[in-house]
Amino acid sequence: MNDIILIGPVGVGKTTIGKLLSKRLHIPQISLDKKRWHIYKEIGYDKKYAKKLYKQEGFLGVYKYWKPFEAYSVKRVLELYPNHIHDFGAGQSVYEDKILFDDVYTLLEPYRNVILLLPSKDKEKSLDVLFKRNLMTDNKFEYNYLFVNNPSNEKLAKIIVYTDGKSLSEICDEIINNIIV
Repeated sequence: MNDIILIGPVGVGKTTIGKLLSKRLHIPQISLDKKRWHIYKEIGYDKKYAKKLYKQEGFLGVYKYWKPFEAYSVKRVLELYPNHIHDFGAGQSVYEDKILFDDVYTLLEPYRNVILLLPSKDKEKSLDVLFKRNLMTDNKFEYNYLFVNNPSNEKLAKIIVYTDGKSLSEICDEIINNIIV
């Protein structure tokens, strides 16, 4: 499978890198965050219920509700857009639930180029970089803490690229030099 799948926390540059890779490799790019709401509706996503959960329980409440929809969206976007560069939303590659994680792991197993983007090997430094880069509020920092520290990304990734201190061109070069064609 010739797809390139970019995963990682919020604000690490998945969409930006995906667009640049698309131009350099002449492969169409798709951002799962742009397609997810439409895909979620296929299996009964309830936007009003999600808003209610967010008001009652905050981000973590709605995050838990999203998880089955996120796993489903991974399957659908790969079916609908084969041979693309895919940039996943931060949540599409992070699962606390073993069954959902195993489903996504099985879906991604045949894909050779699942690339995790992180600022640094050091998780605290990654969080620091992401916090500064995105000028995140404490609530948003909380969810990146979850995305950086959850082991799902490392288990799904076939390639890890550390981005801090590198230009966009250097990051693309590293990815291109490491992808399996």
